[in-house]
Amino acid sequence: MTDTWPSPPISAAALVLRGRRFDASRPAVMGIVNRTPDSFYAAARYTDLGPGLEAVDRLLAEGADLIDVGGVRAGQQGEVVDAAAEIERVRPFLLAVRERHPDVLLSLDTWRAEVASACADARVDLINDTWAGADPELVFVAAELGAGYVVSHTGGLPPRTDPVDISYGTDADDVVRDVLATLAAGAARAVAAGVPAERVLVDPTLDFGKTTRHSLRVLRATGAVAGLGYPVLQALSRKDFVGETLDLAVDDRLFGTLAATAIAGWLGTTVFRAHDVAATRQVADMVASIRGDRPPVLSVRGEPGRARARFRPAGGR
Repeated sequence: MTDTWPSPPISAAALVLRGRRFDASRPAVMGIVNRTPDSFYAAARYTDLGPGLEAVDRLLAEGADLIDVGGVRAGQQGEVVDAAAEIERVRPFLLAVRERHPDVLLSLDTWRAEVASACADARVDLINDTWAGADPELVFVAAELGAGYVVSHTGGLPPRTDPVDISYGTDADDVVRDVLATLAAGAARAVAAGVPAERVLVDPTLDFGKTTRHSLRVLRATGAVAGLGYPVLQALSRKDFVGETLDLAVDDRLFGTLAATAIAGWLGTTVFRAHDVAATRQVADMVASIRGDRPPVLSVRGEPGRARARFRPAGGR
């Protein structure tokens, strides 16, 4: 009789940006830099150029593969920011990061085509459209720039709208069905607009247009999202679904975030958007190794003819 063992779910689809490939064996971590005075997580606010650039240095040293720069708070709280103000917040910073780190992969978190176009000279590698095509021209700007594009799910809500009385139907899986249909249609639209499939990320966008129960159910369905055939982005870091599930304030949500990260990685996520890069890097890599997709950096303990491993000081990849 041949023993059979449970295997991991579907493998993570590959993301390729500027010739760099991220997949099940090399998941990507996207470090967050918010150019906003009112981001929900105060530790990620960098309104001044110098501290923001130092944050980029630190995130890269901790193992970030991409840097995601945003200029507008996602929720409806906080000040109104028009396109001109958003450009002023993000463009000079992106240019400064590009000069300081010429080869870094840069992601721009915006829903406005005007903002993405204004940042073309920063050679943005990814457009992180967190509001599900609210500006239908944005995907075409991404294609024109040769950038990747994030397809998101917000339940049809307009930008900077917090969910109120949200329902997808009486079946608990109705939200999953809506997420899958929306992401599949959005990915197909991005490819039709000229973005290569290997640069199209699908993001279930937990919290956006969802209750905490919705977000938990969608997270459990990450394997189905990966089954769409596009690389999956999960933005889990310190979100409200973690806070409500554990009844914790934003500053206390790291452990819950890392638990969600491990589940998402096991189920086929390729990219993790994170405030806490070093911790996320270790979790993502460890899960990839448990899945069998990534070999351990060292494997000498107990091996015939090999000395016992001496662990290296903490460092990069």
